[in-house]
Amino acid sequence: LVLLDRERCIQCARCTRFADEIAGDPLITFVDRGDHTQVLNFPDQPFSSYFSGNTVQICPVGALTSKSYRFRARPWDLSTVETSCTSCAVQCRGALQSSSNRLVRFLGVDSDAVNHGWLCDKGRYGFEYVHAEARVRSPRIKGVDMTWPQALDAAADVLRRTREMHGVSTIAMIGGARGTNEDAYVWARLMKGVVGTDNVDAQLGDGLPADAVLGLPRAQIDDLDTAAAIVLLAPDLKDELPVLFLRAKRAATDLGVPLIDCSAAPHGLTPYASHRLPTGPGESAVVARKLAAALGGAPSGDTAIDAAADAARERGGHVVVILGRPSLAERADAVLAAASALRDAGDVRFLSALRRGNVHGALEAGLAPGVLPGRVSLDAGRDHFTAAWGAVPDAPGLDTAGILEAAAAGRIQVLVLLGADPLADFPDTDLARRALAGARRVIAVDTFLTSSSQKADIVLPAAAYAEKAGTTTNLEGRVTTLTQKVTPAGTRRPAWMIAAGLARALGAALGIESVEHLTATLAEQVEAFAGITPDALASSPDGIVAGAPAGVSGLDTAGAGVAERNAYDYRLVVTRTLYDQAVGTAKSPSLAHLADPACLHMHPLDIERSSVVAGADVKLVSSRGSVVLRVEPDDRVVRGTVWVPFNHPGPNIGELIDSQAAVTDVRVENI
Repeated sequence: LVLLDRERCIQCARCTRFADEIAGDPLITFVDRGDHTQVLNFPDQPFSSYFSGNTVQICPVGALTSKSYRFRARPWDLSTVETSCTSCAVQCRGALQSSSNRLVRFLGVDSDAVNHGWLCDKGRYGFEYVHAEARVRSPRIKGVDMTWPQALDAAADVLRRTREMHGVSTIAMIGGARGTNEDAYVWARLMKGVVGTDNVDAQLGDGLPADAVLGLPRAQIDDLDTAAAIVLLAPDLKDELPVLFLRAKRAATDLGVPLIDCSAAPHGLTPYASHRLPTGPGESAVVARKLAAALGGAPSGDTAIDAAADAARERGGHVVVILGRPSLAERADAVLAAASALRDAGDVRFLSALRRGNVHGALEAGLAPGVLPGRVSLDAGRDHFTAAWGAVPDAPGLDTAGILEAAAAGRIQVLVLLGADPLADFPDTDLARRALAGARRVIAVDTFLTSSSQKADIVLPAAAYAEKAGTTTNLEGRVTTLTQKVTPAGTRRPAWMIAAGLARALGAALGIESVEHLTATLAEQVEAFAGITPDALASSPDGIVAGAPAGVSGLDTAGAGVAERNAYDYRLVVTRTLYDQAVGTAKSPSLAHLADPACLHMHPLDIERSSVVAGADVKLVSSRGSVVLRVEPDDRVVRGTVWVPFNHPGPNIGELIDSQAAVTDVRVENI
């Protein structure tokens, strides 16, 4: 992604020091001597750092240039706005630049509270999909282009007839985590207040229940710098939340914060961990209970755990737990039980490691079953939102897994996909496929025709990043502004406007005047957003942290136990990587070629025990099916487990995952 004009280089070492000291990727260095000294990468090792674009931005003489921006514009010809990146839930602040209504560059802005000026390369170059030719430009019904009034009337008629004939329990919606807070709020009001269904979920079965995300005591990113210890119960932050990885790495290496790593798969922070507690799939709760006891001063009986707890107590202060699903091939039960144990261990705060850009804003706005905007349950918020909306659902509905199971069984008549692609994004591919086939009608609101929206009866084209304004909420609850920079091509509309149009077609005008009016409505009606008005945000460039968690609490830790593993099987670990086949990556030319083919990672001793040959194709078999993958030796993988990245080119590992199983066990066979 980076090119070098050596005649400009003044050998200041900014780029090499950043790559080594900040990113931890010493892939470029000075070579040769005297007047032949130059910056160069190592033979057969490209500058493949996830953070390589930062070296372009900090180069003082323009010797390092971005391949995608090089020779495209002069800085003084560009129009610039400050906004937030929504490629992940960290939401780094940046400066978005355009020329002739086309986005050309995104630069990091120094937000002390969040990103310190750094961006990952996915965030820096991922805006390119906005101008992809494959974007949906106009509404479609059964593949035929229609006008907006025709499409909205048709979608409203489907919802109305279904509600009257089959009841609201047969209507469901998945998605909403990639829009703005305003988008999420209007869709929550449409589905829960107008349509009347609580079968709504912004997550795709790969996160944590809303109760856990909204109810646990929450840390801020800055808390990493002063923590007594950082406990990792999450997937690889370098791949899923890259700039949070930089902040955790800095805390561990520069500020002396003990980093306690409880992962089962190889990840970027492992080299910087002061204490390594290898945790197999489904075993998070066991390790967490021992660690919680040790933090309280009771010996756990495990030397490594006691040493980690001693280091935390010696430093003093609060413990920050970065909490997420360690593997897509296991349910959330064990990690919820782990969170419950650690929460009761004293001064412990949590940062949720959910990856989608505005998943926290969507949950705050009520796009989860049993939840209303502002982290309140249906019962706690019933009176307030009945007065504001006219009605709320009577009982909690289904989450994404429950919705898909009901659809597969024929109990969902209408499935709305709000920027969601279950066929590519839900871990259990077989269930997603049966659900899309079982739903009687599918309405998709999306920017592209994805594998799921291609099956929709009605497709409503949505405005994308930089084509709409609003606010978003990051993983620490920080609300920041998104700025519209370009005008959408075709007749695409912001998601909130589509929801308002559907409500109007259903006979319920919502009285929305503008996105600023929506932001003010959130501040007025939702306690967690109190005081976060357009004026307050305008005077707070780093954003405003929403109110403390209230109302929703409690962790369901039932079913956290895991059966013994058969000696002939391996526990499957599946995690995401920064570059995969997601639409935003695949449609951004700078990033599309960076997703590696899927392969099976095994410990060398396990390869030897299984009598397979490193580099050869093997068959991976689970109770769901089988796939053929190339096996690669990887001594970072915990013995008895195998690791496969999710949604990469090649065989689909989702074919093996059973979303109902606590863990997924697989057998490795020669072909």
